Amino acid sequence: MHNTGFWMIAATQAPATISEWWAQYGKMLLDGIWGTIYMTLVSTAIGYLFGLPMGVALTVTDKDGLKPNAFVYKVLDVIANIVRSIPFLILLILLIPFTRALVGRSYGTTAVIVPLTIAAIPFIARMVESSLKEVDAGVVEAAKSMGASTWQIITRVLLVEGKTSLIINATIAMGTILGYSAMAGTVGGGGLGDIAVRYGYNRYQYDVMFVTVALLIILFQLFQTYGMMIANHFDRRKGNAMTAVTLVIFIVMTVLIAVCGGWGILSFIKEMFLK
Repeated sequence: MHNTGFWMIAATQAPATISEWWAQYGKMLLDGIWGTIYMTLVSTAIGYLFGLPMGVALTVTDKDGLKPNAFVYKVLDVIANIVRSIPFLILLILLIPFTRALVGRSYGTTAVIVPLTIAAIPFIARMVESSLKEVDAGVVEAAKSMGASTWQIITRVLLVEGKTSLIINATIAMGTILGYSAMAGTVGGGGLGDIAVRYGYNRYQYDVMFVTVALLIILFQLFQTYGMMIANHFDRRKGNAMTAVTLVIFIVMTVLIAVCGGWGILSFIKEMFLK
C-alpha cells in the first residue's frame, strides 16, 4: 500500500512533456555534467603529477631496473598496495577528516577531488610501471652502451618508447576515475553520481537516474574514444594517419578537454588557495 501510494504521488508530480522535464531538471543535469568532468580531469591531472614519478621510481628501483634499490621499491610497493586494496567508497569515508582539514568541508566536487586523487595516484603509478616495463630491454641496453645517463634513459627511451602504452593506460585511468567520481555521489560528492543517488535511490525517480547513467556512459565513451585516437596516432606499428573527419573530431575534443581541464584546474586553485 505504501509503495502504491508513493507511485501515485510520483506520477502526479512528474512533468507531462519533455520540455517541462528539461525545464525542471535540465540545469541540474548540466551542472552535474560539469561537476563530473571537473572532478575527473582535475583528479587525473593531479594524479599524474604524483603518480607518474612514482611509477617511474617503481620501474627504476625494481630488481631488474636501472638503479635497483630494494628498500625504496618495497616502500613504494607497500604504499601502492595498501591504498589500492581499500575500496574507494571506504577510502572516501576514511579520508573525510583529512579532506575537511584540507578543504574546509567533506562534500562537494572540490572536496571529492582530494580522495579521488589519493585513490588515483597508486593506480596510475602501477599503470605507468606496467607501461615502462613493456619497453624492449634491448633498446635500454643500447642506450646504456652509448653512455646515456639514467635520467636520459628515462626521458628519452622509456617514456618515448612506452608512450603508446602510457596513453592507453592513461585512458583507462581516466575512465576509472570517472567511475570513482560517480561513486562519490553516495556521500554528497556532486556531479552526475550525486544526482543519480539523490533522485534515483532516495526519491525513486528512475527517469532522472536513467538519464544520468546514460550521460555517464556517454562521457566514458568520449574519454575512451579520445584516448584511443591519440594512442593510435602515436602507435608507429600501425602507421595510420588520421582521416580528415577523425582529425576534425580530434581537434574539437582536444579544444573542449583543454578548455574544461584548464578552467577546472583554475577553479580548483581558486577554491583551494584563493579563498
